[in-house]
Amino acid sequence: MKQGKPLITFVIVLLAAALACYLAYYVWGTFQDPFTTTYAYEYELNDSVEAEGLIIRSERVLSGGAGIVDVTRGEGEQVGAGQTVALVYRDGQAQQAQEQQDALALEITQLRYAIGQSGSVSSVAEIDQEIFQSLVALRGASALHDYASLEEQVLEIKGSVLRREYSYGADLTAEDLATRLNDLTAQYSALQGQTYNAVTQINAPQAGTFSTLVDGYELLVSLDTAPQLTPAGLEDLLRQTPTGDASAAGKLILSKEWYFAALVTQEEGERLETQSAVTLRFAGGFTQDIPMEVVQVSPAEEGRCVVLLSTDRFLEQTTLLRRQSAELIFNSHTGLRVPKAALRIQTDTQTDQETGETTETNTTGVYTVMAGRLEFKPVSILAEGSDFYVVRPAQEGSRALRSGDELVVQGTGLYSGKLVELS
Repeated sequence: MKQGKPLITFVIVLLAAALACYLAYYVWGTFQDPFTTTYAYEYELNDSVEAEGLIIRSERVLSGGAGIVDVTRGEGEQVGAGQTVALVYRDGQAQQAQEQQDALALEITQLRYAIGQSGSVSSVAEIDQEIFQSLVALRGASALHDYASLEEQVLEIKGSVLRREYSYGADLTAEDLATRLNDLTAQYSALQGQTYNAVTQINAPQAGTFSTLVDGYELLVSLDTAPQLTPAGLEDLLRQTPTGDASAAGKLILSKEWYFAALVTQEEGERLETQSAVTLRFAGGFTQDIPMEVVQVSPAEEGRCVVLLSTDRFLEQTTLLRRQSAELIFNSHTGLRVPKAALRIQTDTQTDQETGETTETNTTGVYTVMAGRLEFKPVSILAEGSDFYVVRPAQEGSRALRSGDELVVQGTGLYSGKLVELS
């Protein structure tokens, strides 16, 4: 037992010596490499609150009826009063007959356009040149976002392609195309008679924006009832999973204006009450920022409020959205993100040669590593985060701070022009 005590003492001393060596090596390494750097990069800092909410619109569900419903309108498409939004087929056979009828109608339209075009139908090379010129014109119009004559340009290309199809390997004339047109017209009339009682049209009772989403909220809340929402009432709506009419052909959104009702804390509600507008950013489904008007903030209940936001923008792009997590942005600052530890104040002393008066000027900025030397770049602070600032360059030209610049976060004896060697 007595012989073990010196051994334990020796081991403790050995461990202490190893720890001392490690600390000494760390301190030595610090002096050998005194600089720690990072990079500046573009950053957006929002002054905002997050909330759960519900999109509310003026909506009318369109009944579908019994049979196979075929929607003929696109999501978010504008529909006029009396225009067809869907077809209801009695059975699969009626649907197949209607598809054949639509195909014939398209070919008849193309044939009529082909017959009306100038030029010989037997000249394949000439038709190829027409197709090429039409494609160039269509591409040019698309690049300029000029869609005024889009339908006519597409029909022109289809007509030329059809003429080429009929001309390739056959000596066809305009009379041949006219005969083909008569045959197709007769077939179309026969099919039209077969589907007369087998297909029902669903027409829009009034003008609006068409949507295929019928989720059941159409009957639970509207633009008229939204201002009466309480925190408990909105929370109940957000918890529900209503079921829409499965046989519905879709719905019409009757007004361009729509609401976003969000559940916020009392403190957030009091702040929103002082705002006339905020920016709405959904967490998913639609990524573009939406400017919203603050319509009202409800009285507080148990520390919560309902804020009602309104807009008449982006209706067509948001028709499929309902319950959403969102960010309500008061202010947004975009600039360069730099760590707080990288920000420094440089003091410059100037002496007036006439009066001899000395003045000191403090400049806020950061030290950057440029071609192995330090360079001080002045900045202005836009906003403050937990451990960083969002800044913008305070000067232009070569002294302007840019995204990707290497910043000195930690270091001693810093001055512009100092030669540094970073590991």
